[in-house]
Amino acid sequence: MDILLLGGTGFLGRHIARVALERGHRVTCLARGTGEPPVGVEFVVSDRDREDAYDKVAMRSWGSVVDLTSHPKHARDAVEKLDAEHRVLVSSSSVYADQGSVSVEFDPVVDPLDVDCMESMEQYPAAKSACEAAYRAVEGPVLVVRPGLIAGYGDETARSGYYPWRFAHPTGGDVIVPDPTFPIAMIDAEDLADWIVRSAEDGRKGAFNATGHATTLADVFTISRELTGSQATARPLTDEQLLACGVSPWMGPKSLPLWVPGEPWRNVALLDCAAACEAGLQVRPLRETLASALRYEQERLGERPAGLSDEEEVALRKCVAAGG
Repeated sequence: MDILLLGGTGFLGRHIARVALERGHRVTCLARGTGEPPVGVEFVVSDRDREDAYDKVAMRSWGSVVDLTSHPKHARDAVEKLDAEHRVLVSSSSVYADQGSVSVEFDPVVDPLDVDCMESMEQYPAAKSACEAAYRAVEGPVLVVRPGLIAGYGDETARSGYYPWRFAHPTGGDVIVPDPTFPIAMIDAEDLADWIVRSAEDGRKGAFNATGHATTLADVFTISRELTGSQATARPLTDEQLLACGVSPWMGPKSLPLWVPGEPWRNVALLDCAAACEAGLQVRPLRETLASALRYEQERLGERPAGLSDEEEVALRKCVAAGG
């Protein structure tokens, strides 16, 4: 099958391209060219903001078009200008209006963004919702995938790799962590990519949630410690202590990833994935995903985009000791 991957140089896109190639498909990646394309693909450099973005691929008929965009105009142009027997939009669980519940596919989503391009991460849920609307409007089979937290090798956000890396590089006898009982689920990018490619082969249509098995941060901490053979112990701090000392939740600089304070966000990482599992989605053990994420962190060059730096963790201990 001829697969056109709109993207392919980022985290999930590279995994999709690799899986598709391994399964014998011909893969073309259309992207700006800011990253290295996977070996073996046909690479078309193009800026999707331009009106002629699809000129080099619009004259071909594709077995499946796989789109990872977060910009509504990109989605609208892709469905209008590209001929395909099957289409896949990789959306996000962020589209659900109620982020505090364990969402199922028929739950309400946020209103679509009414501008062409997302300008900030605050617009991300509405932007993905608009992309979904564009793809649902096209004739023919369309698969909309709503992943939860995507993890493993290549996780550019550093969310899934932070705790294994921190236990491997402790700044003291303990590693500061958030509430161990916080529910968490994550899906390995390789498992998600495999299911997306197989679904394209099958012409699957409809909306599907996709994440891993529900667990807690306690398991993440335990596995991280075991993977690294670390002698450091996990030192949980309360939400109040972390916020008082200026620690951010979930991701980004000076953060403790995978944690969000407040009961309304308690289940933000969880999804009902029964439909996808019935449709063949398989997820590997969390230990394997965290090991892959650690391997990527050990290869990373430059600053880590999430978590606490050594200096920040040391300062956090002092802040807590001072009653901050």
